[in-house]
Amino acid sequence: MPSTTIRKDVLAGAKRVVVKIGTQLLTKQVKGSHGTATLGLDTRFIGQVAGQVAALRKDGVEVTLVSSGAIGAGCAELGLAKRPDDVAEQQAVAAVGQRRLMTAWHTALRRRKLGVGQVLLTRSDFDDRGRFLNIRNCVGKLHAMGCVPLLNENDTVAVEELRFGDNDLLAGLTCNALRADALIVLTVVDGLLNENGEVIDLVDDVIGAMGKVRRGGNGAGSWTRGGMAGKLEAARVVTEAGEVAVVASGREKDAVRRILKGERLGTVFAPAARKLDARARWIGLTARPAGTVTVDDGAAKALRQRGKSLLATGITAMTGRFERGDVLLVRDTAGKEVGRGLTNYSADELRLIAGQRSSAFEKLLGRPGYAAVVHVDNLVLTA
Repeated sequence: MPSTTIRKDVLAGAKRVVVKIGTQLLTKQVKGSHGTATLGLDTRFIGQVAGQVAALRKDGVEVTLVSSGAIGAGCAELGLAKRPDDVAEQQAVAAVGQRRLMTAWHTALRRRKLGVGQVLLTRSDFDDRGRFLNIRNCVGKLHAMGCVPLLNENDTVAVEELRFGDNDLLAGLTCNALRADALIVLTVVDGLLNENGEVIDLVDDVIGAMGKVRRGGNGAGSWTRGGMAGKLEAARVVTEAGEVAVVASGREKDAVRRILKGERLGTVFAPAARKLDARARWIGLTARPAGTVTVDDGAAKALRQRGKSLLATGITAMTGRFERGDVLLVRDTAGKEVGRGLTNYSADELRLIAGQRSSAFEKLLGRPGYAAVVHVDNLVLTA
């Protein structure tokens, strides 16, 4: 699909979008209380974004914001010259900064007669199917009440295994949870750059682009955890679900409104031909796998080309501790991901039946078993 078509037909027609804004856009260098250089919130920029959100709302477009900046704002409040390295100190600084960040957004949106609702999340909120659905319900109700949902990682409690890594992935997962029409990631660079430093207009192979990310010039700084790699991962999650993603400079005037008018701004990531429903998005692109199974070439071909269920006869190896109903990652013999699906067996049970025909299951398990380890209805093929 050409870039012009995506911009004019998809982006210009979007009615529900997720906009992620990074720390470097939201903050600026100021003098701290002790005369040292630190970061402060750029309230003028926040006001400009709030103005765009209000204008888009009048046009019938729902905007959900994913806003970084809590730790940066906390550093400014506490007069710190740099982002702390210690996890406990980061959590404390985020607790201070989150209040200041929300105050800035509340002030800016209230001037446009809009409320704001804070939603703080960790990675595990998306791993759990029930909480995944609750995120969508909460955000939808906030929009109905005339409030702008403002999402951020809950840095005050998050530890390494619960982190997104950066808010780019949080934005991508949120886009899928809401089934939003587009993800717009605003950064301090003009988009994805080629080897000559030029903006790439259209990317239709996100995984290929991830292997070619140009070193340097990716927008990552000492105050952020992101960079272009994180933005590409967010784009992959969204485009594999069948929606469009854009990475563009937030320094451009009215960037969000212009993108949603179809203007050529930033890099567009083309959506896959298929559009996944909410359940498939959770299985294939959201929940982290509890285990991995390796399948032989025949099984991989049956899954990829013939849309078959995963049978125990094709499984050659497995890792992880999982229970029935958990998400499994399926790999081929070369280690390439085939798909993800809900398992009918626990890890202990699967070790007993792996490589066996279903006729042997009752004897091996001591009870009748399911013919498929992962039924095709619970399997999502991935790129």
